[in-house]
Amino acid sequence: MDIAASAFQIMPSDGERAGAFAAFPYDRELVRRFREAFPRARWRSEEQGWFVPGTTAEKRLNTWMAQELETLDRHADAKGRDAYLFEPLESAYLAVEDDLRVRTPYSQTIVDALRSIPWARWNPDQRIWHVPFRSYEQLRQLWPTIEEAARRNEPEERKKRREERRLLGPEPPDLVQAERRRRRFPVPGDDLPPLDMPLATIAWGVVVFEDIDPVPIHEAAEADLYPHAAGHPGRYVWARWRMPSLQEVYRTKPRREPDDMLLREIRGWWMPSRDELQERARKLREIERAQRSREMSLKNPANVR
Repeated sequence: MDIAASAFQIMPSDGERAGAFAAFPYDRELVRRFREAFPRARWRSEEQGWFVPGTTAEKRLNTWMAQELETLDRHADAKGRDAYLFEPLESAYLAVEDDLRVRTPYSQTIVDALRSIPWARWNPDQRIWHVPFRSYEQLRQLWPTIEEAARRNEPEERKKRREERRLLGPEPPDLVQAERRRRRFPVPGDDLPPLDMPLATIAWGVVVFEDIDPVPIHEAAEADLYPHAAGHPGRYVWARWRMPSLQEVYRTKPRREPDDMLLREIRGWWMPSRDELQERARKLREIERAQRSREMSLKNPANVR
């Protein structure tokens, strides 16, 4: 089966509401055309697909899919393969078969980069990313970011950094905790984050910004915690943050479109992904359970051994 055709999936609804689900790799123009053809479609994160209501939804989706496949450039993969042969990527993290296969250590930076590539898909069984040759140009542009993140997350590199931190002694963790207690984060003064909604940050995970100090930062920002602001602190201001509640996390819709990686590196904050929201929710549930356990212990000290 053609790679493009196999990437489209049309599934009938198994719920009470008549309709069908459409799943396909992210591509900005493809999503735009889909929304124009199906204005009532809604994204369902649980099913990882678009739900189109109606008794004829499956038939209409199949017709639309056939039309899209006809308009796709049938020679795109051949052109991409030629581009690869002319300017190949050579890396231990990349294998070439009937498509391009990327296998790296886990890194959220890599996941975000590959999700932004049209037609790229994750293979959970083999734990690799498949990228068709038609998307080679996008992969080539992002490859320096992907390869650098992969090298940083190799087990030996992580072990080396842990050892370096161990040799430094307890001071760096103490500095981190002290900074965490200050509940502040540098944000660009000309590109402020929205307040009172969960956002992902480069240092503290998913948080909620409550207030912003308009005075520019004069001291040098901590490079390890705030690499985005380390070079030009005067461009940034301090934003005050707090931890979100579980209900705030549950109500937040994960981002649908990949972030601009350069913009993310400048801001230091971004709209959270589904994985980032789930990780924050998991930690909040752990905190709630620990608090309940402490409360029960205080109420029933005889049960504490």
